[in-house]
Amino acid sequence: MVDSKTILREAEEKMELATMHLEDALAHIRAGKADIRLLDGIRVNSYGSMVPINNVAAITTPDVRSIAIKPWDKSMFRVIEKAIIDSELGIMPENNGEVIRLGIPPLTEERRKQLSKQCKGEGETAKISVRNARRDTIEALKKAVKDGMPEDEQKDAEGKVQKIHDKFIKQIDDMLSAKDKEIMTV
Repeated sequence: MVDSKTILREAEEKMELATMHLEDALAHIRAGKADIRLLDGIRVNSYGSMVPINNVAAITTPDVRSIAIKPWDKSMFRVIEKAIIDSELGIMPENNGEVIRLGIPPLTEERRKQLSKQCKGEGETAKISVRNARRDTIEALKKAVKDGMPEDEQKDAEGKVQKIHDKFIKQIDDMLSAKDKEIMTV
């Protein structure tokens, strides 16, 4: 027989993963500020294997409007530039022979609205994951009652899973409002 604590712990883990995924997704949405995580999804060919840029270069943010990439191997300049140009980042790299600079342009009002909408979509996906975890947990609790769990324990566990659900939904809303504020700040 499965106990309610195990079922609740699994539900909380699933909801935690959904919020962690949202946090990661929001980090990759450009909000007008330089952030080295913008380059996380970009891979370059280094000696026959595709690796992240930070495996072949030092990446820094000298100020809020630029990212500096200093390749450890001079032959990587062209490869890194091409990978950035081919990516969906939408920023043209500048190469001075020593460092590749990415100037982060200020966002237009239209682009801010697009990014805000994209954030809301990511947030809704995370909320759906949290709700699905709650639904699966309630189903598991009902199944556990058939396997011998007392009904009052099941009702208590359902109340607890609702509280956990509400906590994570609030956390998601807070993350979204913070990111929205960051995007909309000129």
